[in-house]
Formats: sequence, structure tokens, C-alpha cells
Amino acid sequence: MFFVKKALSLSRFISTRVTLAAVGSLLVALTMLPFAGQSHAASSEWAKTDQGSLRLVSGADAVGSGDTVPLGLHFKLEKGWKIYWRAPGDAGYPPTLDWKGSENMDGAEIAWPIPLRFSVVGLETLGYKDEVVLPIMVRVQRAGEAVQLRAVVDYLICDEICIPMQTPLALDLPAGDGGVSAEAHLINRFAARVPPLQSETMPSGPGGLAIERAGIAKGGDGAEVLRVSVVSAEPFVAPDLFVDGPAGSVFGAPKVAISANGRGAVLDIPADTSGVEGGIDGKTLSLTLVDGERGIERRLPPESTLPPMAESGASQATPIGLLAILGLALIGGLILNLMPCVLPVLSIKLLGVISHGGGERRMVRIGFLASAAGIVSAFLVLAGALVALKYSGAAVGWGIQFQQPWFLVLMVLIVTLFACNLWGFFEVRLPRWIADAGEQAGHVHGLGGHFVSGVFATLLATPCSAPFLGTAVGFALSRGAVEILAVFAALGVGLALPYLVVAAFPGMATRLPRPGPWMVTLRKVMGFALAATGVWLVTVLAAQVGMIAATAIAILSALAIAVLFLRARLPQGVARFTAAILGVLAFLAFLSPTLLDTQGTKTSAVEDGLWTTFDESAIPGLLAEGKVVFVDVTADWCITCQVNKQLVIYNDAVR
Repeated sequence: MFFVKKALSLSRFISTRVTLAAVGSLLVALTMLPFAGQSHAASSEWAKTDQGSLRLVSGADAVGSGDTVPLGLHFKLEKGWKIYWRAPGDAGYPPTLDWKGSENMDGAEIAWPIPLRFSVVGLETLGYKDEVVLPIMVRVQRAGEAVQLRAVVDYLICDEICIPMQTPLALDLPAGDGGVSAEAHLINRFAARVPPLQSETMPSGPGGLAIERAGIAKGGDGAEVLRVSVVSAEPFVAPDLFVDGPAGSVFGAPKVAISANGRGAVLDIPADTSGVEGGIDGKTLSLTLVDGERGIERRLPPESTLPPMAESGASQATPIGLLAILGLALIGGLILNLMPCVLPVLSIKLLGVISHGGGERRMVRIGFLASAAGIVSAFLVLAGALVALKYSGAAVGWGIQFQQPWFLVLMVLIVTLFACNLWGFFEVRLPRWIADAGEQAGHVHGLGGHFVSGVFATLLATPCSAPFLGTAVGFALSRGAVEILAVFAALGVGLALPYLVVAAFPGMATRLPRPGPWMVTLRKVMGFALAATGVWLVTVLAAQVGMIAATAIAILSALAIAVLFLRARLPQGVARFTAAILGVLAFLAFLSPTLLDTQGTKTSAVEDGLWTTFDESAIPGLLAEGKVVFVDVTADWCITCQVNKQLVIYNDAVR
């Protein structure tokens, strides 16, 4: 009985304790209910995507008696993803908020913490990664009354691709004393990273940071440069400067010259103000100077003269990115060998390789070195022409010569002659001073033939855009003459790499089977590949000068083929006039775009209401309506562009 009674007593004891614990927990829960409501009121629900999450947070639990409420737009981004600062740089756009539908709200001002600089293959963008809170000060219409906040956040989130987002958020703040919320510290942590505004009442920022002067002028290479002189009470470590200018202006990463004592610096920022009507003279710029965690912002118009460079002993920071761009150009040029534009020329070179079967290693090496020299030389000539056009004020770009009808006519005639040569209608005889050594494919003699084939490869390569090539060319054409020449030289070396490899290892060609009758058939097949290239060039011409002129040029080219075909079958007295007849046909071909110009088809056809003809003046109005505008600026001669349009843009899912 003793043990039974003890057991019963223990059971009653445990039961009593459990009951007391349950009652205590209930009392605690009831006590915490008001605080739980306050905690929830201090933030909106998270809006989550695969790329990150965002919400609105409040620094106060209630509206309080003041006329403002501190908020924050809180982003948590997945690894690798980023959003943009108020002036994003070369690409992107910053987060914006539409407060339509909010109650008891008179407006809001957003502040921007110091951003990160992202330098990727010559493109400079500014933004945030991982986590950021953009502090927002909301103005209240009626102090002391509840506020209902409704915001639609438009932002661009990027990693390897960019995704435009539009996210609705809601946050209600009750009336009452505005106590500090659990999110106040989070907001203040990022608000402390917002650079203070330099003014007469606050002439410097943390650590004595100050922006002294700014001026804009032409740099040594003719490009615009914004030069800013800055000072600091503490020695500079790694100063950087972000520029927020008028719409249409773009500013790059600065070159930094720090004074000998480390407390002064001059920053030269590449400036592209071509999109600003009247330039930026007299227009206020917002300059944000940062050095580590320190920052200061000043708003001022640039002077007409540049500030002086830093004192003697300054350390000049070298720009990063050029070596990476040259590497991309080398790879892009190499991949260009696989593009359809270059394949017809490679077919000619393939015949050259086959013809060396059983030949001398020395002649193989010399021939392929001459072809590589032709490629690089043609790229340098093209770069020089682009530099001249750029400094004359013309718009320049990769493949712009394919927008010139006369150049296209010339290429049609050259391709036609090469095809006839491969079909055996005639032999190319170069001047003796060019053809002074070697032999190519049994039909083009001398190093001059090898060199010309390299030049021809470059000319046909320019309408194609290989991976990495667009980035490298875009970087070069936005810079000065030195960068343009360096990048185009690297492109030439990349395109010439297969030729250089054979020159280094000539046994790759000499070990091939000796030429025989089978080679005649192969030459004819390659000739039809070149003829197909000529047909494609004529279609490009049709888009520029109209179908009538393009058809006339096609007929004249066909007549040239007929003349060369009949040349060996006509009496000797008639055959001697072949060159004169070809000259007349070529002259008429060059006249056709002028005499028969029907303006071509300058815009893409409007399909099912999806596309409309380009009207630059209509774009601002469409954007103001909240619409996304997609502009098709591809070219008919850009084969890669046309493939992308058919496989990507015209894809049903994208439509």
C-alpha cells in the first residue's frame, strides 16, 4: 500500500504542476499578444522569388504624432544576383515605387546607401548584392492617424541574365505613440551608409572627405573626361567616385591619381554625354565620393576647365579590364572561324591545305604566315577607318561597311570572281611584284595570293558576331584610338590562329594525300559555296536599295559568269575583250544602287499588331504609360542576329 499511495501522490503532484505550467503559458501568450501585433505591423509580408525576397519595414510600431514615418525597402538576394543603384551605369535601372492606393500619405523620399561597383569586361554598373535596405522617409498627410501603405516595386534583378520584376507590397501602421520597432536597427544600419550631402553648412564628411572642384573637357584621345579633385583629412585608401548626371549621360570607372601625402586625389572619369541635348555644361551633377566605408555627396555643375592634376609624386591607378577585353577579343576572333560568313573563305584555304600534300614544309609555313598577315593587316586597316569615322563624328559599329551599298556590290563581284576561279573558268594572275614566291592551290600564285585570301576572310567575317566578339568590339568602340587598334589586332590574331598553328606545324599539311582528279570536283563544290554567299549578299542589298536594283546587280553578276565561261570557247580575237566587258558590267553594277534606288525596306514588317515601325519620339510616352518597349535594331546582314530572332525572339513563349 505504501508504494501505491506514493504513486498516487506523485501523480497528483505532476498533474498539478502541468496544470500550473499550462496556465502560466497561456498568461504569457495573452501578455505577448499586443507585442506580437506590433511586431507584425512593423513589416509587410515577404515577397519571395527564386532570385530573392523583399518587404517593407517600418522603424516605428505606430504613426506617432509627427508628420513623417521611417521605412525601409528590404532586399535579400540569392547568391550572385544584384539590383541597381539610382544611377546604374552602363546598364540596368534602379528600384522605383508606385504608392498608388495608399491612404494618409503625402509622398516619400528614398535614400541610397553607398553602392558596389561591378566591372565586367569593360562594362561598369553600380548596385547591391546579398542584402540591402533602402531607407525611405514617408510624409503623413494627417499626423496621428493610421496610415495604409500600398506600394508596387519595379526593379531589375541580374546575374547572368536580367529579370524585370514588379512586386506589390502592403503595410498598415496604426495610430498611436510611435515606439521604436524591432526593424529600426536594421533600417539605421543601412541609413548610416547613405553619404551625407556636402554643403556650406557641412563642408566635409566622415574623415574630412570633401569634393573640391569638377570640370569636363576633351581628354588626350579626344573623348570627354570629367575630372574631379577631392581631399581627405585621413589618407586615401581606394577612392572611387559615382556620378549621377542628366538622362542620357553615362560615366565610367575613374582613373585615380593620389597625391604624395595621400590626402589629395584627382579622379578622371570617362564621360559619354552624346545623349544629352546641349551637353552637360551648366547642368548639375551629383557626385558621390567613397573611400571604403566613408562617403560624401556633392551637387554642382562642372566647370569649363579641368582642375589640375594631383601634386608631384601622385600614384596613377591603371584601369583594369583592357587585358580581359583583349583575351575576349582573341577568343572571339578564333570562334569567328566557325561562323557561316567565314566558311566560304575557309573552303578556299582548305584547298590550299590539300594542295600542300607532299609539299615542302618551308613553303607551307611561309604561305600560312602570309595569310595570317593578311588577316591582321585587314583588321588594323578596318580599325583605322573606324577611328577616323569616330573622330569625324560618325556613328561606328561592327560590320557598318555592310550598310554601304557600294561595298556590298564590290563583295558580290569579288565572290563571283572567286567562284568562277574555283570552277576553272579563268586563272588569277597577280602582278609579279606581289607573286614573288610560293604557290597556292595551283590557281593563285605567290605570297600575294595568300595575303589576299587573308584580307578576303576578314572582309567576309565582319557581318558575323561570334560569342565574346560583341563585348570586345563594344568596349573598343566606346574608347579611344589605342584601345580600338589593340582590340582589333587581338581579333585579327584570333581569326588567324588556325593559320598560325599550321605555320608552326607544317607537317599537318604536308602529310595530307597528294592532289589528284578528286580535287577538281572539290574545287567546284567550294565554288558553289561561294556562289551561295553571293546570293545572300544580293538579298542584303535588296533590303537597302530595293528589289529592282538588287535584281539588276544579280543579272549583271550572272552575265559576268557567262562571259568568263564562254571566254575559253570563243575565238581568240573575241576573248581579248573579256576584261573590257567585265569592266563595263562592274561599272553598271556600281551604278545600279543610284540609278534604280527604291529606298529598300528600312523597317521590319508589322506582324499581327506585335511590332510597330520605329518612332523614337513615341518611346517616352510609352514608358510614361508603364509599358515595356523592345526595340529591334538587328541588321539583315547580321546572320547571328537573324538566327537569334528566329530561335529566341520569335519563339512562341517569348511572344
